[in-house]
Amino acid sequence: MNRKLKFFVGPTNSGKTYNAMSELKNSNSGLYLAPLRLLALEGYEDLKENNIDATLITGEEQIIHDEAAHVCSTIEMLDFNLDVDLAVIDEVQMLEDEDRGWAWVNAIIGVPAKTVIMTGSVNALDAVKKIAQYLGEELEVVKHKRKTPLKTMARHTSLENLEEGTALIAFSRSDVLKLKQRLQKKYKVSVIYGNLSPEVRRDEARRFREKQSDILIATDAIAMGLNLPIKNLLFTTDTKFDGKSRRKLSVNEIVQIAGRAGRYGHHQVGFLGATRRDVLNYIKEEFEQPIRTIKPPYSVKMSNDQLLDLARHIKTNSITKILSYFNKNMKFDGPFKAANISSMIEASSLVDKRDKLSLEEKYLLSQAPITMKSTIILQAFEAYVAAIIKKRVCRYKPSITLPKKAVTQKDLLLVEDEVKKISLYLWLSYKFPEIFPDYNKAVILRNSFNSFIERSLKLNLKLERPKHKPDNYFNAKRRRRRRD
Repeated sequence: MNRKLKFFVGPTNSGKTYNAMSELKNSNSGLYLAPLRLLALEGYEDLKENNIDATLITGEEQIIHDEAAHVCSTIEMLDFNLDVDLAVIDEVQMLEDEDRGWAWVNAIIGVPAKTVIMTGSVNALDAVKKIAQYLGEELEVVKHKRKTPLKTMARHTSLENLEEGTALIAFSRSDVLKLKQRLQKKYKVSVIYGNLSPEVRRDEARRFREKQSDILIATDAIAMGLNLPIKNLLFTTDTKFDGKSRRKLSVNEIVQIAGRAGRYGHHQVGFLGATRRDVLNYIKEEFEQPIRTIKPPYSVKMSNDQLLDLARHIKTNSITKILSYFNKNMKFDGPFKAANISSMIEASSLVDKRDKLSLEEKYLLSQAPITMKSTIILQAFEAYVAAIIKKRVCRYKPSITLPKKAVTQKDLLLVEDEVKKISLYLWLSYKFPEIFPDYNKAVILRNSFNSFIERSLKLNLKLERPKHKPDNYFNAKRRRRRRD
């Protein structure tokens, strides 16, 4: 396409995304491709505040402005047929992500813009250069420096002695809520973790930003895009479960998260520390290591046309077989590999049980935002697929009745799953509007459930009782029976 490629490279808090968005505002037509729905919405609102007409497109919603020449969308929703003057691809180091990295690589290769600006950290520089070389397109690298210094603390920090403006980092929803329960007796607390909807995350971030809370407890969900006035960032652990095993944090992960401390315009310096001595020693040692460069090959995903060609080639209508064949056998002439589509293969196994779906419908449904861990979502998905087959209108019906308040963390999790179910319905309403017409009702319900979650996060939620009662529990019951 003979495009001009630019890479605005630098650490967190260096102004690279701000500068890329400034160029987008000055373009006649443009795209902002975000890693998160929350950031696509922020980009959309930024353009609107600058009196630039814009359209918002994510997997769950679309706000169409017919006269708009600018589009903000999540990167998976990129329209490869929309020609623009300028495209901004944000957080390009995400091309390393095992599950979603293909979206960044496909965008770099194929977004139809005269100029493409990528923003990201230095570990992606080599990858961007290799892809640009393969494409034979000119690449300009614009280096950015961090605006405020980031220093590591000499000593670990006790949970009993936290300063206002401190963020604590844990790596699971459970650990975040346990810390919240422990600390909220002494501090006003905000929490952010991946299971929360973008709306709730945004509200919790707002509370911390406006000093309605003293402490933020978060997972690495804050590592991308959320602008927070964090002075001290403390790791509570140096390990995380990555879906396969519990492992030590990498230097790249530590640098990306740590960069959120010392927000420019709020603090003159950011501090990196930990709540335990052993964790601090590991974090300090790893933080000094060189950032690990992202190595080829880079993941790409097939298009609908390639899907149909492959189906004809291996003579099958089974989406599971086609995806598995693509995953194992696809070879490329550049620095690329077939994307990890294990989650799609899991979803496709549900879809393949159904007859009367076209191959294109099966491929589309295998990309639906579902989680195999939630009974609520799996049951809803089965019902939604049945409605598509029968071409029967499907109204949105909640699976749960909203209680007055959440008493335990399990109550909260059920409502979080209901919000995910609403997200699935909204995603389908975008693809099949005649079959899933309750878009407005679902949005209203989502707002109601999100408000409930926001209120619940301010309460002192009880931890769930262990499934197996401890010995002293049964002994106590026996003693009571004897007394009776």
